[in-house]
Amino acid sequence: VQLVESGGGLAQPGGSLRLSCAASGFSFSDSDMMWVRQLPGKGLEWVSSISNSGRVNSYKGSVKGRFIISRDNAKNMLYLQMNDLKPEDTALYSCARGFVASDMSERGQGTQVTVSV
Repeated sequence: VQLVESGGGLAQPGGSLRLSCAASGFSFSDSDMMWVRQLPGKGLEWVSSISNSGRVNSYKGSVKGRFIISRDNAKNMLYLQMNDLKPEDTALYSCARGFVASDMSERGQGTQVTVSV
């Protein structure tokens, strides 16, 4: 199983970034997926999940209406469109298998997102 994230970087408050996750080594189209983040000095925090079909998704309250999770099963890719970014979104973002945070299995190394003026 390999999960490789990309697309992080520095953004200004109110800006946007699009994260990508390239998946391989397992049946991506049969797997629910999620994004999690690790805030500086804090534990892992669930951000959003999407079902294997893409028809069902769920968001952490603080990102709902700003972030959009999506997937392309033909390309084995997971995405997170992040809009109206806030300094409190600064974190290391990783993709992982699973829908419910407690069922999270494999997780990628992550991509750093920093929101600052």
